[in-house]
Amino acid sequence: MTNSKSVQALFQPLTIGKLTLSNRIVMAPMTRQFAPDGVPGPDVAAYYRRRAENGVGLIITEGAAIDHPDACNQENVPRLYGEAALAGWANVVAEVHEAGGRIIPQIWHAGARGHVGDYTEAEIASIVQAFAQAASEAKRIGFDGIELHGAHGFLIDQFLWEKTNPRSDRYGGDMEARTRFAAEVIEASRRAVGPEFPIVLRFSQWKMGDFAARLAPTPELLERLLAPLADAGVDLFHLSTRRFWEPEFEGSELNLAGWAKKLTGKPTIAVGSVGLDGEVMNLFLEGKGAGITKLDGLIDRLERQEFDLVAVGRALLADPAWASKIRDGRFDELIPFRPEAVQTLY
Repeated sequence: MTNSKSVQALFQPLTIGKLTLSNRIVMAPMTRQFAPDGVPGPDVAAYYRRRAENGVGLIITEGAAIDHPDACNQENVPRLYGEAALAGWANVVAEVHEAGGRIIPQIWHAGARGHVGDYTEAEIASIVQAFAQAASEAKRIGFDGIELHGAHGFLIDQFLWEKTNPRSDRYGGDMEARTRFAAEVIEASRRAVGPEFPIVLRFSQWKMGDFAARLAPTPELLERLLAPLADAGVDLFHLSTRRFWEPEFEGSELNLAGWAKKLTGKPTIAVGSVGLDGEVMNLFLEGKGAGITKLDGLIDRLERQEFDLVAVGRALLADPAWASKIRDGRFDELIPFRPEAVQTLY
């Protein structure tokens, strides 16, 4: 594979607050389940370090659970609480920093045990505080920022979506009420980390069980959803789509990241099958791998400043040196993604 366009746009620095990134390539968060009892070990640290050594501008870790009983029911998913887990993460951070990289954890709560209507306001307050505590711990152990997972049917997303939020109190009903929980999590996290520590919010329209789901079917509704979250303290929006090249609304070529940037004025990360010739979910369903595709369309959009950063998932999982190979024009050396790549911590 050769790329007909210069990749220079991918390798420009970007500053967000006091955080300066060497380039526009982000490692997307990908659940790996290699943290026994929730503790990331030296193998996890080495896994992230390899991407930093090979020129990834910003690493967003796999999701790490907050301290709440419903946050995670998988024992090998990392936690962001408890002495052992925090020590493990501190080692991850140290390894990435030693390699010259920047790294933030994705902080999440997987979702309500039934639906969000089951939580009392007192329990909601405790969950908000648990997010803030995780944010505080992330800063304490040396992370460069945090990402709050508000996508794909996880808890924050469950509050945002009318189909999973039946509440009739101040946390449910119209769009403004459904954004309240997310805004409170962001505000509490901001208080915990101070004004200059970057906060990223990951957001999606689609859900793991419903690829056609739409939280906001029009630009006007998307603005009503994102504006209070930006005001609450988000520095950077990470817009999860399955295919980055697809327009979000009729009448415009802008993708979801482009619309979020236009509506909020905040920098954005685009993501969705970058570098692959097939969409990730279909690759798993079909049990086959992906070919490698040119980056011309992606670079065109980046040069137009439709978005500011590009998150790479499965392509970077398969090939730790993806960023350096792209930078150096070694396209023929790229390792294609195969579904079996998720079974190892390479």
